[in-house]
Amino acid sequence: MLRVRSFAIASAALLAALGAAPSATAAPTAPARPAAFSCSPGYFCIYSDWDGGGTRCQWSQPSKANTADDCSFIRNGQNVRSVWNGTGQRKQYYTQTNYHSRVGSTSAGAGGNLQGSYQIRSFKPQ
Repeated sequence: MLRVRSFAIASAALLAALGAAPSATAAPTAPARPAAFSCSPGYFCIYSDWDGGGTRCQWSQPSKANTADDCSFIRNGQNVRSVWNGTGQRKQYYTQTNYHSRVGSTSAGAGGNLQGSYQIRSFKPQ
C-alpha cells in the first residue's frame, strides 16, 4: 500500500513538473485584446494598422469623394488595414476617388480587419 501511494505522489509531481497537471482554478479565457477601433459614434473610421491601430482618419459626413483630402496616411501612400463604421448606415468603399472600383462594405455599428492591400479612396452609404 505504501508503495502504491508513493508511486501516485511521484506521478502527480512529475505531471505537475511537466505542466500536465489539471488545475481546478484555471478556466479557459480568451487572449487579451488591446482596446481597438477608437471611433466616435456617428463616424466612419479607417486605420493604417490592424485592429484599429496606427493612424486613424474619421469622417462624420455620409460620403467622401476623396479621402486623401484630409487623411494623412492615405496621402502618404499607406494602405487601409482596418475599418469601423460607427454610423447608422452600411458604408460602401472604393479604391478610387469619386466612388469608382468598389472593394467592399461594412454594416452600421461594425468593423474589422481588411485585406490590407489597398487604400480606401472614397466611401458612401449603400
